[in-house]
Amino acid sequence: MKRRTLAALAAFGALTLGGIGPMAQAQTPPKTLRVVAHADLKILDPTFTTAYISRNFGYMVYDTLFSQDASGKPQPQMVEKFTQSPDGKAWSFTLRPGLKFSDGTPVTTADVIASLQRWTGRDSLGRAMVAGGAEWKAVDERSFTLALGQPFGMVLDALAKPSGYPAFILPERLAKLPTTAPMTEVLGSGPFVFKRDEWVPGNKAVFVRNAQYVPRTEPVSGLAGGKKSSFERVEWLYLPDANSAVAALQRGEVDMVEQLPPDYIAPLRADKNIKVGSGGAYQAFLVLNQLHPPFDNIKARQAFQMAVNQERFVAAMGYPADMRKAYCHTFFICGSPNDTAAGSQAWAKPDVAKAKALLAESGYKGEKVVLLVPTDITYLNALALMAAQTLKSIGVNVDMQSMDWASIGARRAKRDAPAAGGWNVYVTVAGEFDVNSPITNAYLSPACGNSLPGWPCDKQLDELRTAWLQSADAAQRKERLDAFQARAFEAVPYVNAGQYSAAYAARASLKGLDRLWGGMPIVWALDK
Repeated sequence: MKRRTLAALAAFGALTLGGIGPMAQAQTPPKTLRVVAHADLKILDPTFTTAYISRNFGYMVYDTLFSQDASGKPQPQMVEKFTQSPDGKAWSFTLRPGLKFSDGTPVTTADVIASLQRWTGRDSLGRAMVAGGAEWKAVDERSFTLALGQPFGMVLDALAKPSGYPAFILPERLAKLPTTAPMTEVLGSGPFVFKRDEWVPGNKAVFVRNAQYVPRTEPVSGLAGGKKSSFERVEWLYLPDANSAVAALQRGEVDMVEQLPPDYIAPLRADKNIKVGSGGAYQAFLVLNQLHPPFDNIKARQAFQMAVNQERFVAAMGYPADMRKAYCHTFFICGSPNDTAAGSQAWAKPDVAKAKALLAESGYKGEKVVLLVPTDITYLNALALMAAQTLKSIGVNVDMQSMDWASIGARRAKRDAPAAGGWNVYVTVAGEFDVNSPITNAYLSPACGNSLPGWPCDKQLDELRTAWLQSADAAQRKERLDAFQARAFEAVPYVNAGQYSAAYAARASLKGLDRLWGGMPIVWALDK
């Protein structure tokens, strides 16, 4: 009896002890970061769209050959080593050992080359490389080469391009899919794995740490360095109502609000439990339709540019004085490596009298100018209202047509005359990485014959852009950049309405916020 009792106790102990481990693990939730994303995740293919939410998704699940560090310099990421010939036409690259996709399959040069071919078909810098005769070839599974027909001074900058279309590396079979529709399968070698089974469009996207990811050993700097996350799980929550998002942050239900509306900056700065920081520099764009009068005339475009008071435009958006520029004398981002005042002298201060004179020289006769006014995005609505006020101040007959942003997206693609359902002016904004060079800036990069709404075309800009891309060294590139901008101020491919800093808000207890950079989703730099 005693032996049976002891045996029973031993068996019970084995069952109990055997069950405690798994039960304890099940009761311990994974370390989770919860972020209110700036938009709903709809497209899972960052090689199909330039939408920032899809770009951010790309950085969660994919990796790049090179990445920009916090000073804007390209640094090796998936690449272990590389060489460049003296004439800049021949390059060789070797991948780091042990790179794997999240399903455990190795990353090879076949994947890299197929991904780069997909990228060069879509990206502005990639297309420029192809125009320079770029040809990729595999040497073995880890090594590959790039041959160029002519020097291209921005090879590393292109491969480290942080936005627009970053050169994400995909499996070969996915990279070779048609680009006419977005990919739906997700398989990357980046720091996280997308949990499709927990994806609730319009509500939540979930990522878990990628067990196959091989981080670099360098500390995080910008998008470069080791992306070894402290979090086992990251949740993106979509809360379009700003009141709900801020309340969730104050209650500690979320750790961060990625983009804070301007109205909430001051009150949250006063909350000791919350930190408000810069979410990267942005530029406001006033886009002019150059197919139809009056802005098919360069003098009319110059008139609008001369009348714009950047301080008033950015102030109207609601950003405090310390988050906006009084005036930014560049088409590129003030404070960026390409910041230059070249050609800006004649346009440095708004002058309504000169603007009226330029408009008269253009031959404008009081025709209606259709301005598209977004109703559902507060800061864009403010920009549009300021645009209307500015145009009216110089004698333009403004026809304000209000609609939601999705409708503007469809309307702006129409080439029809404004009176037949087209348009003359619309407003938008872009982050610093999609502004700061002649080839990354959406409205400075397209050559004549482009399909960009507004259809800017200036042969001189085309020639100057090509010369800048072919620059052999930094000094020559700076000289050619200045020449390009000087012509841009004359041609007015769009009007720069000012620069501001977007804002994020986070729990003050969140660590690593000082390492966030340029509004990019560097969640692997954070801890709590």
